[in-house]
Amino acid sequence: MSTKRIKLWDLPTRLFHWLLVLCVSAALITGNVGGAAIEWHGRIGLVIVGLIVFRVVWGLIGSSHARFASFLPTPAAITAYLRGQWQGIGHNPLGALSVLGLLALVALQLSTGLFGNDDIAFRGPLYDLITKDLSDRLTGIHELTSNALIALIALHLAAVAFYAHVKKDNLVKPMVTGWKDLEPGEAGESATGGGLVAFIVALAIALAAVYGASGAWQAAPAPPPPAAAQTTPTW
Repeated sequence: MSTKRIKLWDLPTRLFHWLLVLCVSAALITGNVGGAAIEWHGRIGLVIVGLIVFRVVWGLIGSSHARFASFLPTPAAITAYLRGQWQGIGHNPLGALSVLGLLALVALQLSTGLFGNDDIAFRGPLYDLITKDLSDRLTGIHELTSNALIALIALHLAAVAFYAHVKKDNLVKPMVTGWKDLEPGEAGESATGGGLVAFIVALAIALAAVYGASGAWQAAPAPPPPAAAQTTPTW
């Protein structure tokens, strides 16, 4: 019996995935380097804001396999997977948990970093909206959860390697090409939905989110008062 090839991941999903890999890697590096690199850390964070918001919207109106509803890890699905009874394509229930966990951790990093500061020269674009004390607490959470994010990324990579070498299922190839070859007897249909209109809507919302996160809409701070003119005593 011959294999069946289906369209699994659409182009927007694949672009999101690899751009997120690139940007998160750059954010982790610049955040640890510090110094002048911290400015780039902030800029990259704004790009990630756009990516995450785009993926959330695309998970609602994108193509069928990219929608959250198609891989929501319900207790029944997780139980079936652990018993070896789950059948499906795309993210399996445990993989879906990993994906959602990564998105949640990255979102937490973003929401704390936007209000954070480094007590030297960097302030998040929304720093002025809160108190210094709250900003310091959020900065601490931002630094702490970065370690959790690294751990979850390592677990995600280990799972991909396990599937490739043990289960002989290459998860990376479909995320590069978009296509997946189904084994004889394996059920699955090509992705449907999404399209140009859905892409434009998701992109517009993502760009609006970046604008909001950038703080560019805030009023410019008032200039400092002029120094009092010094007069020479007449005596």
